[in-house]
Amino acid sequence: MRTFQGKVWVFGDDIDTDAILPARYMNSPDPKELAKHCMEDADPDFMKKMSPGDIIVAGKNFGCGSSREHAPLAIKEAGIACVIAGSFARIFYRNALNIGLPILESPAAAASLAAGSTAEVNLQTGEITDLAGGHKFSAAAFPPFMQELIAQGGLINFVKGKV
Repeated sequence: MRTFQGKVWVFGDDIDTDAILPARYMNSPDPKELAKHCMEDADPDFMKKMSPGDIIVAGKNFGCGSSREHAPLAIKEAGIACVIAGSFARIFYRNALNIGLPILESPAAAASLAAGSTAEVNLQTGEITDLAGGHKFSAAAFPPFMQELIAQGGLINFVKGKV
């Protein structure tokens, strides 16, 4: 079972890939360097305030904009445990899974979880719990092979393990 707890950081609707990782940092091939600028245009102090294992919660259409893979990579490398959103831009959704970044769609959780609260996420069942209020929310659980893909760190590692 893959369950974790983290502090919640809340962002609004339509957070685009430039807000997640500004284009001015795209020239670096180093994921650690990219992570230093994670969410910089949405919250300039985000990386100073967050801790590894924290959770990003956002409204609808998270990751809209360009199709760059750097955005979910910066989130993952920053140590964010998962992203919960009302909905995701489809290319961001696919890019996140390709690199093994756990993402869950739950409009109810996205609308209810408060900044600074602590949430518990069970990737196996898709259950999200607001530990402050005890409220539980549902997201579609990934099938076992996708859970394995995420656990192995993404599509490339998953395929390497199968060959």
